[in-house]
Amino acid sequence: MIDLRSDTVTKPDEAMREAAATAPVGDDVYEEDPTVNELEAEAADLVGMEDALFVPTGTMGNQVAVRTHTDRGQEVLSGRESHVVKWELGGMAQLSSLQVRTFDGGERGVPTPEQVREGYVAEDLHRPGTGLLTLENTHNSKGGVAITAEEIAAAASAAHDLDVPVHLDGARVFNAAVSLGVPASDLTDPVDSVMFCLSKGLGAPVGSILAGSAEFIERARRNRKLFGGGMRQAGIIAGPGLQALGNVERLAEDHENARTLAAGLDALDGLSAAEPDTNIVLVDTTESGLTAEAFLDRCGDEDVLGSAFGEYVVRFCTHWDVDEAAVERAVERVASVL
Repeated sequence: MIDLRSDTVTKPDEAMREAAATAPVGDDVYEEDPTVNELEAEAADLVGMEDALFVPTGTMGNQVAVRTHTDRGQEVLSGRESHVVKWELGGMAQLSSLQVRTFDGGERGVPTPEQVREGYVAEDLHRPGTGLLTLENTHNSKGGVAITAEEIAAAASAAHDLDVPVHLDGARVFNAAVSLGVPASDLTDPVDSVMFCLSKGLGAPVGSILAGSAEFIERARRNRKLFGGGMRQAGIIAGPGLQALGNVERLAEDHENARTLAAGLDALDGLSAAEPDTNIVLVDTTESGLTAEAFLDRCGDEDVLGSAFGEYVVRFCTHWDVDEAAVERAVERVASVL
């Protein structure tokens, strides 16, 4: 089976399993787990923030950030196709009593300063006011597009001019950093908080990080507890997370494999796939006459797995459990499907 559904399907390597087995532990709710504390410190340093908080999932990290930045009833300015809008069960409304005003991020999923200013709502007797701008990097729905530091800074600066904080959903921000050839801190410097996943391309079995100022993380810790994320001897899962922080540079292999996959699929009659920035390949099946679901059903019969991302759009995602040879086999199997 060649599983290209997501980079979340990776299995922990032996070093991660050893780290889990031998991690010093304590009660993290009392901030006494040494492995969690070490992970949070190293993670904060990597993204240039004062402090960080270990959370079970990226969705929890995003939702804790949203709750921490805002007051109930405010508006959040977010991309129409952003993860926090499309894939988090309406969490901003359900968990934080917020309403969302969306913008069209275009091909790259990032708003212009003009869009930020146009979407902004001033607080008055009748209107709740804009409490937060969310950005995403890489942008999942746009095919893993790597947003540049300049694009992030332009949008964030427009928000800050209006006294609106900015949260970055950086689930795959290290993919963006490797693709652009810059430190991740360059991409996070313009924002007030960032969430990134340890359990995607970095290969940890579980866990994400929320980072920001020390004061922000102090308040976020309380909201993590509110959302049920207060963990106890969490060093057992933080240990593999520490190992994952050392896997940033190898993301370049996933990107190269994604380019190989995209080129191979694009060469097949009936499919269209643009060259990806990172590890996500979006494939248009329109000319094949197959819907995404029908195409994936046939791929499944050939032991190739992917995800439907629209009626005629399929997502394939490369990761460390799929090497170059497996990518080449995947193309051959898809060719037989067609």
